[in-house]
Amino acid sequence: MTFIKMCGLRDEATVDRAVALGVDAVGFVLARSPRQVTPETAAQLRQHVPDGVLAIGVFTGIGIADIVSAAATAGLDVVQVHDLRSADEVSALHDAGLRVVRAVNTGSAGDPAASFGEDLLLIDGAVAGAGITWDWQDRSLLPSGRWILAGGLAPDNVARALDASGAWGVDVSSGIESSRGVKDPELMAAFVTAVRGRG
Repeated sequence: MTFIKMCGLRDEATVDRAVALGVDAVGFVLARSPRQVTPETAAQLRQHVPDGVLAIGVFTGIGIADIVSAAATAGLDVVQVHDLRSADEVSALHDAGLRVVRAVNTGSAGDPAASFGEDLLLIDGAVAGAGITWDWQDRSLLPSGRWILAGGLAPDNVARALDASGAWGVDVSSGIESSRGVKDPELMAAFVTAVRGRG
């Protein structure tokens, strides 16, 4: 079954809705963003995430020590980091007891599929978090094994994206919003239906 992560959740009702829809993970943005929450707010939202659903903190632009501190305050044991530069940084997060989703974008230099020893790889479009689609069929950008597809996904294109890319999981944020940072319950439900209803 395809792994579904809904990201940028900012209030208890939205977290409850995502959990009720059967998603596999929810994401709390602890980086500068219209969807940003504080570690303290993330800790409150974390109380609404049951066992079996991953609660993931999303970070960029801060050091490893600050990520570890914020994750501890928020009560999170999984972090998604968009600017990891080396396997040593991943190791440092592992040493702090955190599982690591390394997020890369298709506009970065180098091979996005190269491994730093992360637990999961997420591939976003050329501009991380912008909600812009990319060439899901470009095999030079796609790794083997389990990885998460992000970038411009919505209820009307996610099935096509999965079929084209062969991704193990998907991550959605702007594609389930009625306005920037505001999740729409109907779009959330439609997204899950589109993913789960594939063949």
